Amino acid sequence: MSPAMSNNSGAVVAAAAAATAAFTIVILSHFIFSNRKNCREKTHSSLPKFSRSKSVADGVIGVIGNTPLIKINSLSEATGCEILAKAEFLNPGGSVKDRVAEKIIQEALQSGDLVKGGVVTEGSAGSTAISLAMVAQAYGCKCHVVIPDDAAIEKAQILEALGATVERVRPVSITHKDHFVNVARRRAVEATDYAKEREAQEVRRASKGEVKPCENGEFKEISDCYPYPCDSIGSALDDAIRGGTQINPNGQVKESSYLRTELSRDECKGGFFADQFENLANFRAHYEGTGPEIWEQTGGNLHAFVAAAGTGGTLAGISHFLQDQNPDIKCFLIDPPGSGLFNKVTRGVLYTREEAEGKRLKNPFDTITEGIGINRLTKNFQMARLDGAFRGTDIEAVEMSRFLMKNDGLFVGSSSAMNCVGAVRVAGLLGPGHTIVTILCDSGMRHLSKFYNPQYLSAHSLTPCASALEFLG
Repeated sequence: MSPAMSNNSGAVVAAAAAATAAFTIVILSHFIFSNRKNCREKTHSSLPKFSRSKSVADGVIGVIGNTPLIKINSLSEATGCEILAKAEFLNPGGSVKDRVAEKIIQEALQSGDLVKGGVVTEGSAGSTAISLAMVAQAYGCKCHVVIPDDAAIEKAQILEALGATVERVRPVSITHKDHFVNVARRRAVEATDYAKEREAQEVRRASKGEVKPCENGEFKEISDCYPYPCDSIGSALDDAIRGGTQINPNGQVKESSYLRTELSRDECKGGFFADQFENLANFRAHYEGTGPEIWEQTGGNLHAFVAAAGTGGTLAGISHFLQDQNPDIKCFLIDPPGSGLFNKVTRGVLYTREEAEGKRLKNPFDTITEGIGINRLTKNFQMARLDGAFRGTDIEAVEMSRFLMKNDGLFVGSSSAMNCVGAVRVAGLLGPGHTIVTILCDSGMRHLSKFYNPQYLSAHSLTPCASALEFLG
């Protein structure tokens, strides 16, 4: 073969090899690209697909409720029962009372008893007030809270930070006109009176051509001048709106003992008393919300429910719903010192020895727990379905809170600790192998000045010292 032919053959072979290599590269590249694309598609398809409606809540109201149900491992191991607790401290306002506040305000707005711009008033030892302050803001309303002056100071601080006005009063009997609940009821009436007085004055001014009504029902200034003799009445009305005087229907002015608060500002559209103790929206919040959640989360496989009661709404709503689903579910009350509910459930008489004639102190220290225990029957509590009751003590609540922190990492408030005392009591009554549910109402963050204050506890002989659950006997 000539050198020329040999060179040509070599060139052809080289060209063929190059073409084969290029083709191979193209095929491999296509395979690799397709494989990567398929892997990406497979990976993406395996990820959970969330719709906006499921992943994004509608404001702060949209994240109230649907709290997790958690197993308290330490108590479950100690009792041989499955002790489960609804983690209500994970609500946006930090407590179970978010549910109640949302239900009360929602129903009031729907009925017209409350309007946007109105003032929600309540007498509360703390948690309900905090929830009302938060929810009221979300609905475009204001909040005025009356609390006993022995409530933890951090609760008042939180309320003020949330934009509520806080009125602290001395602790007295519910029959006294200055009990914090009765004062709150009066404030709602006063706020409504202020709003009516303002409206009446604007109507009078409109009839004289000083203002004219707008489409939204409010009035618009025509002139900044007041050429009529009603100047003095207008000024007096401003005083009334601030709480200094009161305008009678005949236009006369008289001195008033109204409190000067934010509930009397010009933009106030009236007052609404939340009345958490007697308003059955409280009961409905738990019958329609918390109870069904517990039933679903347990798959209906529970034997008992236990909780303390203040207004009675939580205990009543949940117990009523659970027994509607299964009458065999046992429901119990755990009652703190100074409360008469234990005797009411067990003996049919609303009485506690702290209320005995000659023993009631002017400013008593009945219990370190806040928000639970009461010496009257509320409409909400009367809706409860109970099979029995237990009496808890302050030292048991204090010790339980430290036990849960040490063994479960749970930093709970005083009522939550008392509820867990109740769960252990129920476990002892029913025996091992049962599922018992209770409520973790709020965290310990609102109880630092009293329940978690070593000096305060020492002053009341409540310093914790237990190493396990021996404090429960």
